[in-house]
Amino acid sequence: MVRLMSSPGAIAFQLGPIVVRWYGILMATAIVVGLYLGHREARKEGLPADDIISAGQWAILAGLVGARLYEVAFDWDYYGRFPSKTLAVWEGGFAMHGGLIVGPIVGALLAARWKLPILRGLDIAAPCLVLGQAIGRWGNFFNEEAFGAPTNVPWKLYISPGHRPPGFTRFDFFHPTFLYESLWDLAVFIVLVVWLRHRLHRQPGGLFFAYVGLYSVGRFLIESVRLDSFWLGPFRVAQLASVLGVGVAIAGLAWTRRRAVQTGVAEPSPIAR
Repeated sequence: MVRLMSSPGAIAFQLGPIVVRWYGILMATAIVVGLYLGHREARKEGLPADDIISAGQWAILAGLVGARLYEVAFDWDYYGRFPSKTLAVWEGGFAMHGGLIVGPIVGALLAARWKLPILRGLDIAAPCLVLGQAIGRWGNFFNEEAFGAPTNVPWKLYISPGHRPPGFTRFDFFHPTFLYESLWDLAVFIVLVVWLRHRLHRQPGGLFFAYVGLYSVGRFLIESVRLDSFWLGPFRVAQLASVLGVGVAIAGLAWTRRRAVQTGVAEPSPIAR
């Protein structure tokens, strides 16, 4: 029987006063892997790889800031009482939707300023982003966070008493929703690279909007199981953001398709003929 064991702890190792946490290691790994893959793909397509990666680095930094601000804003009940925790990013607390809003916007603005191909740059970034998300989600495992409702499924995850939310202290095992999202992100990465990259190559921007839509569908479903959702009235904020993401993806795919046809890059679809 397969079952996830408990987290070995948030700290990977310690050198004197220097504490190195698994969350930071995984975040750094995700960034390095993403930048490497992005640089390789940009060179393969004959694009200015160094400039695109420079824009990507600033976009990543902006995305991290946006993810943290999003987390703090929607969890102000906690951070308002403990303002010193606002900068304690080593403890986790990055809301993905905040990063997905701020990061690509900053990257696109820099690309426009530096006269880089914006839509092609976003297409290059999409698989890198979702693979980075798949890697980074494992930081939640070590921090014992972002888990779901109590369960007895074979792959149940043990959560130590100190990390269980109020009202759930008598339960030992929970859904490993961080794992669900990591596997979903990995599946999206494979779909983007193996199936959609070639099919959408003549539709600049299409791959990025496909990523937004596919990620949003998975996040909407997984969020319904999580215990730590932010709420806006009767609605989960992440699910509202996911619905918006699907809408943006549909509109973006339609726009990039129409733009590709108008510029002669792609042929009209049979329906449009």
